[in-house]
Amino acid sequence: MASINWSGIFPAMLTPFDEDGKIDFAMLSINIEAQIAAGIHGIILAGSLGEASVLTPGEKFEILTHALQVVAGRIPVLLNITENTTADAIAFAQQAEKLGADGLMVLPPMRYRGDDREVVSWFRSIAQHTKLPILVYNNPVDYATYISLDMFDELLQEPNIQAVKESTRDLTNITRLKNRFGDRLKILAGVDTIFLESLALGADGVVGGLVDAFPRETFAIFDYVKKGEVDKAVAIYRWFMPLLELDIHPKLVQYIKLAAAKEGLSTPFTRAPRLPLVGEEEVRVNKVIDDALALRPQL
Repeated sequence: MASINWSGIFPAMLTPFDEDGKIDFAMLSINIEAQIAAGIHGIILAGSLGEASVLTPGEKFEILTHALQVVAGRIPVLLNITENTTADAIAFAQQAEKLGADGLMVLPPMRYRGDDREVVSWFRSIAQHTKLPILVYNNPVDYATYISLDMFDELLQEPNIQAVKESTRDLTNITRLKNRFGDRLKILAGVDTIFLESLALGADGVVGGLVDAFPRETFAIFDYVKKGEVDKAVAIYRWFMPLLELDIHPKLVQYIKLAAAKEGLSTPFTRAPRLPLVGEEEVRVNKVIDDALALRPQL
């Protein structure tokens, strides 16, 4: 079984498009290289921020293949699973493994809200049909499915279920998970606006959004926390917070793409039904980004 060191920063990568809605692979390469240069520890492709809902399975595999060529073994490359049926999810996982993915992030079933038994069966069935390490995405706020500690008890019977993207918004859950499972379940903080607090409480790493636009600042906060220099981390974090709040909005894709475009790390284009920002919202979001850039800390 492949292994991933679930420590560090794992950007939920944007999927850049050109003006015609085609995937801009050259821009994806630029962002991947910027992430690696900043010191990040792995990338996650075709998640919510990567606009999984408007990508075909074929496009997701094209993105994976391209990213693997760019990364060339330097960091782990994970692909996100957001299928509707267990059979499709298994087939997707097996194709990702065949193409060379290093791991998978798996969401609960998307269109059907299963009960606890059904959700556990979903994750375990996928895990039993691939050797790839699995990161379970626990986000009851956005996806209406809460994966409880008792459910993780069952999930961890599968050795390749190794980590959780902890997006419950409840910081006490990190301590509950650590008390119950110790190092058997690695914890990646999944909400930008509490990622420093999550690290301070023992989260092993971060699945980030604004890291797409600001990899160096994200890495610096992580690095300072791990070195015990929390004051230095907090100083950058306070500057970062207005930007991080762009991650907890339904239009996070448009917002973060706009920020990344200003940094030369993405295009601003999304696929419909997402539309470009207009009016007061466009002015307000641009001001948040521009104000932050004007006061950017020296690293």
